[in-house]
Amino acid sequence: MSTLRVTAERLTIAEHPNADALDLAQVGLYRAVVAKGAFRTGEFGVYIPEQAVLPEELIAELGLTGRLAGSAANRVRAVRLRGELSQGIVCRPGALAGVDLARAAADGEDFAERLGIVKWVPPVPVSMSGDVEAAPELLPWTDIENLKRYPDIFAPGDLVAVSEKLHGTACCLTYCADSGATQVTSKGLGGQQLALQQAPGNLYWRAVRGHDLPAVAAELARRLGARRIGIYGEVYGRGVQDLGYGTDAGLGTPGYAAFDVCADLGGQPGWLDPAALLAGRVPLVPRLFEGPFDLPTVLDLAHGKETVSGRGLHLREGVVVRTIEDKYSPVLGGRAIAKVVSDDYLTRKGGTEYE
Repeated sequence: MSTLRVTAERLTIAEHPNADALDLAQVGLYRAVVAKGAFRTGEFGVYIPEQAVLPEELIAELGLTGRLAGSAANRVRAVRLRGELSQGIVCRPGALAGVDLARAAADGEDFAERLGIVKWVPPVPVSMSGDVEAAPELLPWTDIENLKRYPDIFAPGDLVAVSEKLHGTACCLTYCADSGATQVTSKGLGGQQLALQQAPGNLYWRAVRGHDLPAVAAELARRLGARRIGIYGEVYGRGVQDLGYGTDAGLGTPGYAAFDVCADLGGQPGWLDPAALLAGRVPLVPRLFEGPFDLPTVLDLAHGKETVSGRGLHLREGVVVRTIEDKYSPVLGGRAIAKVVSDDYLTRKGGTEYE
C-alpha cells in the first residue's frame, strides 16, 4: 500500500466526454472528476488520494455526504462517473483558504494532518492474526507508490522488470544467520516491528512451512554471506481475498509467490532480484516484461487477465515495476519501485482489501 500524502498540485483540465457539467482534473497520470469550471489548467488544487479517510466536516463541505466508500461512507476510492475513472478528490478546502498552494506544491507540503485526513487501515481476518512478539531484527518492507502519482520515477530506457501484482496478503520473513531464528510477519505488523508467533492455523506460518522458506533463506544466507535474509511473498487463494487464482487457501498449503529478496551484507540491507536467487526453489510472481522502461507498455500490462493460475480465471490486479539493478530514485528518495493498479480491479464489485 502506498503512503498517504494530501498535497497541492498543478492541474491540467480536460472536458468530460460524457457530461456537460463535469471536467477532468489531471494530477500526474491520475484523473479526478470535478465540477465544470471549478478549475482551469495551470491552477493549483488540493489532491486527496484513494484510501484516504475524511472527517465528517470535510465530507459535508465537499458535498459528499453518503457518497464515499466504507461502512461509515468516509473513504475515498476509485469510481466511474459517467464512464470516466475518477481516482481521488481535487478540491480547495475552506481550512486552507489563504494558503499559497503554488508555494505549498513547490515545498511538497502535506496537508493530511491539518485537514484531519488519515490513511485507511484494512481489517485483519482471524486467520491472518495471532499472538505477536517484539522483533527488532525484522528486515523492512517498502511502501510501493503508484506510478500514476509519480510518473517520473523511471527514465525512458531504464532496465526494469515488470511483475504481476497479486491480490493476497504480504508475508514478510526474516532469517537471522547468527541465531538461526526465523521471524514471520505481515506488512502491517512488520511496520510496527512485531512478528507473529508460530501457530498451526496461522495463514502466514502455514505458507512459510509449506514452502520450506526457512531452509531457503538459510541457504541464501550461507551463499551470500549475509547476516540476515528477507524473503517477501504474497499468500493467496480463496479465503484470503476475493481473487483466488484457482487455489483454496483453506486446504493444504496456501498459494504463495515470492516477489522480493533483501540481504543484510555487512550491516547494509540491499534489495536483490528474486528471479535470480529463488527460481526453482520457491514459486515466484509472474514476470511479464523485462527490458527498457516504456510507460505505455507498463500501463498496458496492468490490465487483462491474471496469469498465476495459467487459466486466466479473473482480472489482473495490476503490475509492479522495479529497476533490475535496484537503482535509487530521487523522486521517491528511495529505491526505484512502483505499482500500477488496473482500472477494472479498482472498480470491481464486492472486492476485499485485507492486509
